[in-house]
Amino acid sequence: MANFAKPSAPRFSVDVYQNEFLPEGGRDVHAIVTVTATGGGSVTRGTPADGTAAVVIMVDCSGSMEYPPEKMRGAREATAAAIDTLRDGTAFAVIAGTHVAKEVYPGQGRLAVADPATRARAKEALRGLSAGGGTAIGTWLRLADGLLRGSTAAIRHGILLTDGRNEHEEPAVLRATLDACAGRFTCDARGVGTDWEVKEVTGIASALLGSADIVADPAHLTEDFTLMMEKVMGKEVADVSLRLWTPVGVEIQYVKQVAPTVQDLTARRTDTGPRAGDYPTGSWGDESREYHVCVRVPGAAVGQEMLASRATLVRPATGGEPETVLAQGLVRAVWTNDLAASTAINPQVAHYTGQAELAQAIQQGLEARKMGDVHGATAKLGRAVQLASVSGNADTARLLSKVVDVVDAVAGTVRLKAKVADADEMTLETRSTQTVRVKKF
Repeated sequence: MANFAKPSAPRFSVDVYQNEFLPEGGRDVHAIVTVTATGGGSVTRGTPADGTAAVVIMVDCSGSMEYPPEKMRGAREATAAAIDTLRDGTAFAVIAGTHVAKEVYPGQGRLAVADPATRARAKEALRGLSAGGGTAIGTWLRLADGLLRGSTAAIRHGILLTDGRNEHEEPAVLRATLDACAGRFTCDARGVGTDWEVKEVTGIASALLGSADIVADPAHLTEDFTLMMEKVMGKEVADVSLRLWTPVGVEIQYVKQVAPTVQDLTARRTDTGPRAGDYPTGSWGDESREYHVCVRVPGAAVGQEMLASRATLVRPATGGEPETVLAQGLVRAVWTNDLAASTAINPQVAHYTGQAELAQAIQQGLEARKMGDVHGATAKLGRAVQLASVSGNADTARLLSKVVDVVDAVAGTVRLKAKVADADEMTLETRSTQTVRVKKF
């Protein structure tokens, strides 16, 4: 493990957990790459942001936000709380989203700079938010992208709230918008109430490397928005990539973030040189994330060993400064005739393989339930209960218990509940990719 970060920046480290031993001719190498950033400065609203961050808040103002009125009121209050959480010097704007996107504050295609006066004016402008019109989320994101592209801030982030489906825009338009915005800013997405589409909200967050969640009760929006903005204000390093270099003959099978959420990054590779490619990880504060890397090596004889991959955390060249190597770790392959060594599964690899399967089982089980496939839904959700029990994922186990009656958690024996509240089913689906950390061994 090596650290390369400047003293003034958060310190990054990379740790690799794997069983490097393969049987003769064995080819697939699995490793959990743990990336940790520590030592960043403590941030509060009074801590100057020095122009390092720009945030755009997108508030759904479609007609459905007025039914019940608590949604629109909750959105205003939550946005005001988020504005109050901005650090002085942070560039920001507020957008009202319907079938079109409109600038609420400061207007004229620009961003404001947070200080007591601009925060007060922005909150005053929120009083003019009213519900009416349709929903075309791509227009909101395109306006946010335009505003953020005008900023020199390293950390560029969006917060998006919706209560309905993207009914006034073709799905292909939203997908194209997300493709265009990916890499330009990150975005957290929230669904309020229970009339929105889970796959749309989670798809937005996934494409833009942010978080997704449900706020079923509008009364909880203020707390959620405040926590979201606090996390954004804690980000200090932007556009970090996980670079994987592989020797000749080695193929990358997949790269997945597995903690704190499951996120498949395999298709998001950008080639950066001979046998090297970057996988985006977004912005970082003081935090730790884990990635499951699987590579396929050429088969070899007992006694041989090789470097299967080099995992390097990099920050791109910006503002005349060269590319920065933040930390690095190595993935190895060693061929042995020791059966016990070659068949042992690394505990971290086993744990996160199970967590990825857990997310998939929940999503497939809920889809089968919607389609009326009782047998398939019972089997998949039963497997999810079993995996949640084994891994100690108590939060997911609790959410599952609202959708199924658990007969035997260890065996994965369950019965589908006859009646399930929409909020409970949507919460389980939205949070299905949230994982728990591996137990200490």
